[in-house]
Amino acid sequence: MNYRHEWKHEISFCDMLVLRQRLSAIAKWDVHTIDGKYVIRSLYFDNARDKALREKIDGVNIREKFRSRFYNNDTSLIHLEKKSKVNGLCLKECAVISKEQAQAIVDGDYEWMIKSGVPLIVELYSKMMSQGLRPKTIVDYTREPFVFAPGNVRVTLDYHIRTGLNCTDFLNPNCVMVPAGDAPIILEVKWDEYLPDVIRDAVQLSNCRAAAFSKYAVCRIYG
Repeated sequence: MNYRHEWKHEISFCDMLVLRQRLSAIAKWDVHTIDGKYVIRSLYFDNARDKALREKIDGVNIREKFRSRFYNNDTSLIHLEKKSKVNGLCLKECAVISKEQAQAIVDGDYEWMIKSGVPLIVELYSKMMSQGLRPKTIVDYTREPFVFAPGNVRVTLDYHIRTGLNCTDFLNPNCVMVPAGDAPIILEVKWDEYLPDVIRDAVQLSNCRAAAFSKYAVCRIYG
């Protein structure tokens, strides 16, 4: 498993239009998109002391967060993910879970997890028991992803960020979602060992600099 570099920028709608044109000329759309985009729904885990939220806000140098995720309202493929950050570098670990398993977690049925034999599921179970992690809130957004093979670069434009407030039934299509305050459009750039100059130049914008941003944190705006 390799840690990756990551930049995040808050950008304007006009910036997004410019970047979309630039990136379309030099990079490819992710093969999983529909008309160049997809919708992501995630369910984030945290405890009663808001461990994941506080570590992000406080800028803790070594931190992690767990989430379940599916794309384009398709619950036939659901991922359990753990995203770690160490010294500014990121690592994502992933395991596939079934719709029934995802619903069991939402419903508070955890005992099957320890017997699953899947290391990431077992780790989440352990931390649910030791740290009190529980499903916390749903985060929805639209993503336009571009890929560039040299450097294993992935550039994404994320917008329409919405929160499920205190709803955790993320498989329910009727769960009420509301805009996460004045959440901006987010440019994310991720790469392995090096960032090619052609991508570095393409994502340059005036009056824009890398900054910490968390969709989970902004979606906790209402509690």
